[in-house]
Amino acid sequence: MPNTNVFRGSDATLVLAVDDSSTVEGGLANALITEFDFSNIVGRLTNVQIHLDNDVKPYHEIGKRFPTELRPGNLNVSGSADRAHVNGALLRLLLGDGSQSPPPTQSIPQPVFNMVLNLKNPAFPTVTNKVTVFGVKFDSWNFSLPEDDFVMESITFKAIRLTVEEVKE
Repeated sequence: MPNTNVFRGSDATLVLAVDDSSTVEGGLANALITEFDFSNIVGRLTNVQIHLDNDVKPYHEIGKRFPTELRPGNLNVSGSADRAHVNGALLRLLLGDGSQSPPPTQSIPQPVFNMVLNLKNPAFPTVTNKVTVFGVKFDSWNFSLPEDDFVMESITFKAIRLTVEEVKE
């Protein structure tokens, strides 16, 4: 039987980190992550989804009815997350300096950061599976005020690349 881990949402922690704080975008994210203490666990996130889309293209030879080859295309990493704790931190990560009043007149860089999702199964305490999403920029922000439920905010993001690794202590 293969050694597999089954994870639940309660087994995961999400941390935001900066890959390169020397860039303008990384410096903005570093300032916000430090200000709102996102370098520790980002609390109360629900419904975290990460999507990896490979734009596969078929190659058709002249005179052939079916493709003779499938070629990999662009890899697109995106995702979303919901959260019940509302504050201005996620909105500031989306808008960068555009959240200031009045907004700057020059072009506005958007913060870029990494999302690290740590998965730890209580049955295997020495093994941690880590999903790192690099070069994340928030794409949209949503706020909902339901009548009979919790107030929720949600975000969607785009990213540069994704890695998955298993770390044994």
